[in-house]
Amino acid sequence: MKQTDFLVIGSGIAGLTYAIKMAGRFPDKKITVVTKAAADETNTKYAQGGIAGVTDFENDSFEKHIEDTLIAGDGLCNPQVVEIVVKEGVQRIRELIEWGAKFDKDADGDYALGMEGGHSEYRILHHKDVTGKEIERTLLEKVKQYPNIEFIKHWFVIELITQHHLGFLVTKSTPDIQCYGVYALNTHNYQIEKILAGTTLLATGGNGQVYRTTTNPSIATGDGVAMVYRAKGRIENMEFIQFHPTALYEPGSGGQAFLITEAVRGDGGILRNRKGEAFMERYDERLDLAPRDIVARAIDSEMKIMGTDHVFLDCRHMDQEKFIHHFPNIYEKCLSIGIDVSKHMIPVAPAAHYSCGGIKTDEWGRTSIRNLYAAGECASTGLHGANRLASNSLLEAMVFGHRAFDEGSKHHVDPLDDALIPDWDAGGTTDPREMILITQSLKELQLIMSDYVGIVRTDVRLERAMKRLDLLWTETEQLYQTTTVSPQLCELRNMISVAFLIVKGAQFRKESRGLHYNTDYPEKSGLLQNIVL
Repeated sequence: MKQTDFLVIGSGIAGLTYAIKMAGRFPDKKITVVTKAAADETNTKYAQGGIAGVTDFENDSFEKHIEDTLIAGDGLCNPQVVEIVVKEGVQRIRELIEWGAKFDKDADGDYALGMEGGHSEYRILHHKDVTGKEIERTLLEKVKQYPNIEFIKHWFVIELITQHHLGFLVTKSTPDIQCYGVYALNTHNYQIEKILAGTTLLATGGNGQVYRTTTNPSIATGDGVAMVYRAKGRIENMEFIQFHPTALYEPGSGGQAFLITEAVRGDGGILRNRKGEAFMERYDERLDLAPRDIVARAIDSEMKIMGTDHVFLDCRHMDQEKFIHHFPNIYEKCLSIGIDVSKHMIPVAPAAHYSCGGIKTDEWGRTSIRNLYAAGECASTGLHGANRLASNSLLEAMVFGHRAFDEGSKHHVDPLDDALIPDWDAGGTTDPREMILITQSLKELQLIMSDYVGIVRTDVRLERAMKRLDLLWTETEQLYQTTTVSPQLCELRNMISVAFLIVKGAQFRKESRGLHYNTDYPEKSGLLQNIVL
């Protein structure tokens, strides 16, 4: 058993922002950060493009950034939250720079601001094409200044501890569910231990691994969302899964796809089909810099019309010296598979990228469960609505990491007495005999979601997906009840829950809006509502 004052699940930008600030505010209290992999293996690390923020007030304004965000969100953004993030985000960016983040500058020493889809002005701060990696480096260096921050690496959080574990009946209608900490699997010795905390923050990232091809790392399995749903907390808008329009197409690769950042199109890259036609003019007047939902659907349409597995991103006309300087990793990756961007077009296809829905929070990061906060991609704050504006995610994570700290520091409670919380009961379980029962179910899950719940959906596809998910859930729950716990089994269980929430949200939404496009309901319904499960 471990006890801590503030527990953070996840070590990306949201979790570390919160931990650093809490450690500075309370030097006599303990902040514990739990991560299921290495400290830097987070969705943050893989963010290429940059972080959106108004820093050039001569040409840009808060009002423009707010309007761009609202337009991208297609009617479902919370305007109050949008204003909060856009205005407070500038201060958080400055803070990050003070902590040591190095964003690219031009020859005059000003920040070299980028342009991405859906933005009306150049406002993206970036560090070449590895902005997330630079931010993660900065935060991990800052963490070292605080001896009261403890890192627990390679521990897998299994469940939130609530009144349910004290013997009380907890349902969705229970008015005062409380979180007392978590049960976690120590993968060094495979013992399940209690970590009790006065306040817990979930910063567990996204769920891209639910799909066959994703830009997300292998850790993005929706753990936080699934745990909150099982604990009877509120989840919303899970049907809005953003597919990044331009992941590098590598035949037969599957799994994690290499991202070709939207900033390439911001610098002049042009999408072309198999015939070499620049096709975006047929879909949107903003051409290649339309919001991601529109570009992804356009690419999907062109692929189906042409019968191809990908389209092309043409960068041959661009300044090659500037391209190599701004996108060195993309240049090297393409070169490694025989693509010289000065001579060849880059094959690209959409891949699952970002979950706009998640754990429902208020404007302070509070969830529907007391003493439990959420920030980053696992949370649904109201910023993104039906479609996230490019490079708003890192901004949101910092703002809500700070806001959860600000609110949580005012209402901290002591951890519950260990004697009140039962130890994990593994009685009646045995070691799994065949890992194929897990690995094959995972493949089935990813195929179901990719084939039936992708960029374009229909009622029949959603119904088929739900029937198949029901069977997978039954089989996996039986396995979970009878075998000893492993990270692989827990991740599968979590991903099935997340997939269910995506499909259920999609079935409830009888319209096409933002990232959710159903050919049976091609128009917007006019009912601006969030789907809360």
